[in-house]
Amino acid sequence: MLDIAEELHRWVEQGRDFAVATVVAVGGSAPRQPGAALAVDSDGTAIGSVSGGCVEGAVYELCRQALQDGETVLERFGYSDDDAFAVGLTCGGIIDILVTPVRADTPGREVLATALSAAARGRAAAVARITEGPAELMGRA
Repeated sequence: MLDIAEELHRWVEQGRDFAVATVVAVGGSAPRQPGAALAVDSDGTAIGSVSGGCVEGAVYELCRQALQDGETVLERFGYSDDDAFAVGLTCGGIIDILVTPVRADTPGREVLATALSAAARGRAAAVARITEGPAELMGRA
């Protein structure tokens, strides 16, 4: 997410609502590693990448949906013998993507804002998100 931290920091400063899709796990050959991120704002502007193009369209739509319904989702993309024609990675790997809406009223927005501000200034920063457990805690910073 560091490659989009500066722009995300601007979005936070401007009070924009957005959703962030972050690679949280990979299996096999994957184009991007954990931490890679794609963000989409409420106007449909997208920055970053989670797969170098393989599943960007599907992840973009997940971000748009998260902005509409406010729900965090954990989605797996990859090749499956059972579903060979589904959206997947051409490299044959698997990636797990956590899609988190970040609205003005989102719990943890301040945590993200603080981390993005530090990262935009070249300082060390980290944000941990819950990826397993009760639905009401999914994605919480």
